[in-house]
Order: sequence, then C-alpha cells, then structure tokens
Amino acid sequence: MDTMVCPMGGGATRLYGTLTQTLSSSSPLPLPPSHQLAVTNLDPAFCQEQKVSPVCAPDPVELLRQCEEALRDRQPRFHRKFTHISDGDSAPSSPIRVMQWNILAQALGEGLDNFVQCPPEALSWSRRKYLILEEILTYQPHILCLQEVDHYYDTLQPVLAGLGYSSNFCPKPWSPCLDVEGNNGPDGCALFFDQSRFELQDSVNIRLSAMRIPTNQVAVVMMLRCRSTQRCVCVAVTHLKARSGWEWLRNAQGSDLLRHLQNLVQKHSSDPGAAPSSDIPLLICGDFNAIPTEEVYRRFSTSPLGLDSAYKKLSPDGLTEPQYTTWKIRPTGECCATLDYIWYSQDTLRVDAVLDMPTEEQIGPNRLPSFGYPSDHLSLVCDFSFK
Repeated sequence: MDTMVCPMGGGATRLYGTLTQTLSSSSPLPLPPSHQLAVTNLDPAFCQEQKVSPVCAPDPVELLRQCEEALRDRQPRFHRKFTHISDGDSAPSSPIRVMQWNILAQALGEGLDNFVQCPPEALSWSRRKYLILEEILTYQPHILCLQEVDHYYDTLQPVLAGLGYSSNFCPKPWSPCLDVEGNNGPDGCALFFDQSRFELQDSVNIRLSAMRIPTNQVAVVMMLRCRSTQRCVCVAVTHLKARSGWEWLRNAQGSDLLRHLQNLVQKHSSDPGAAPSSDIPLLICGDFNAIPTEEVYRRFSTSPLGLDSAYKKLSPDGLTEPQYTTWKIRPTGECCATLDYIWYSQDTLRVDAVLDMPTEEQIGPNRLPSFGYPSDHLSLVCDFSFK
C-alpha cells in the first residue's frame, strides 16, 4: 500500500470526525486538534459507498500511537510473544492473522458481572475503548472475531471501517445488557475482515438452536475469498451459553453451529467451478464458555469436519490447551479457566504462529479486567496459511 500524509480536511474529515468523537469523547486526554493523520489507500468500492476519499483514511500505526498517547497513565501492556510453529514445511509467504476476543460488554462490566477487585474507573468506556482498539491495532488481524460487543455501531464499526475492515454484527435476541440502566443496546457477536486481503462471498447471521428450539445465543458466519490465492475460507464467530449447569445446552448449540457450517460449505462447493467442500477450510472462533473436558469441546475435536484447536500448539506435547484464557474475581470467588478457542481445519490450514498467554505475574493479583487490560478474557491471536 502507498502511504502519504494528508492534512485535516477533504475526504479525511468525516472519518477523522468519527475517530475523534468515538475515541476522545469523555476522554481525560483529548487528542490534539492540530494533529495530522498518516493515511493509506482503501478499497475504491468501499470508499465510494462510505463517501470518503480512497487516499485519506487513518493509518493503523498512527491511530495506535494516538491510543497509547491517551493511555499515558496506564499500567504497562502485557508483553506477549508469538511462538512460531515449525512442521517441516517451508516458511509461510503471507500468513492470515486471526484474532478471537471476548471484549466484555460495557453494560455487563459496569453492571451485572461485578468484578469485585476492579476499580470502577478502570471499567469506564472512555478508557476501555482505547484499550480495546489498542489491542486490535497492536496485532492488526486480517480476521477479527469478537463477542460481547455492545458498542458496534457507535465505535467499533466506524473506526474499523475507516481502517479498511468490512464487518457484520448479530445481537443476542434477549441481551442481558438491556437490563442495565444506561445501556448501549444489546450485545452480540461481530466478525470483521480486512478488505485488502479478502472479498466477501456470503454472510449469514444464525440464531443457535437446541433440539430445534431457538436459544439466546448467536453466530456470524462468512465465506471469504482470499484475494492473493483465490481460495475460500469459511469463518464463524460465536458465544455459547454461560454458567455451570448448562453443559447440555452448550453441546446442543455447538452441534447446531457445526450443522450450519457443513451446509454452508456444501452450498458453496456446489457452485460451478468451486472447490469440493472438503477443500474449503473452516475457522471457528468463540467464547464457548466450556472447559476442555466438556462434551461440546469433544464434539468439535471429533467432528467429521476435521477440526483442531490452534492454541494446543503452545503446549510442549501439542495436545493440551492453555491453563487459562480468562481470569477474574467475582463475589462467588476466583475463576481461572480456558473457555475461548480458535478451531481450524487441520487438513487444509497450517498454524504458523500462536500468541502466548501473559503470566500470572503480568496479570496481577486483582486479575482481569484492570487499568491495563479492558476485558476479563484474553485475546487469542494465530497466524495461519493454506496448506
């Protein structure tokens, strides 16, 4: 991509207005009004649709710097490293970076979730929006799968659209956020993809069922075509039912999602000139609210779709999930568990790198969320390539 510097005004004004409104409103450290944005070229069709100039969009590196400036008083960021996976094949030429993250719904963080060790000031949206965007911009995924999104329309969608992401959002039918006074609407799942890397072939929002009865949990599924290889990949993001006692429901929801994915892949493989369904890779990201011993985990790991969990690659034997993907303290006690996963088709995709987990010492005695980290769940980031 060509990069240039564009003074405020012209095509950048509307996008910059969105950024400063969503990122600076109520902020203790407003961004300098005279600041010039570095910009990158965007997809012309996207720009025409959004009525913005294709050469006046915010540069992610510059936006990351602005986030860091607004968080000058924060605790140090978690220092996380990528573990590169070698399986004897040649090095990937152009890996696909995938991020999975439950970002913690604002209404739940301030209300129902009751994080007893987290100061209320650390949970304010004026702070958390910078931290959330900083995490995304640090890793710049090509595919971004989020749960508990309740600031899609006013923050995440406009800001990330300005950076070249297209997306879809599916709210929960009866979101618990709506029970919180001053809420920002229902939470749900959102799936973003980098338009410079992928073009959209199909997108469906799914309300998951259990024994044919619709439930309150949802999924967003997209069929994406990689612009460089012309290969398709089917991506899903979901958030299964929380809390103990609901294991049977999570298992039923997982089965329903797998059925939908199989049908979608078969539908696209029947198109003239398309690859057979066995050649269309799957990426399924989500907060499953299920530890690895649960039935829904076993259902995914033994599915005829040939799925494996990418984060097992961090373990010495390649067979064990991390010790935790969430670590929080509620009135009922401390919860340290692995609930989040990136599932992939092991016959058609290769895991090239996995972002490691911060240590207990880095997370700190009050656990998550905190002044330094905006969610009770840690982001999962993996690089994949087509086999």
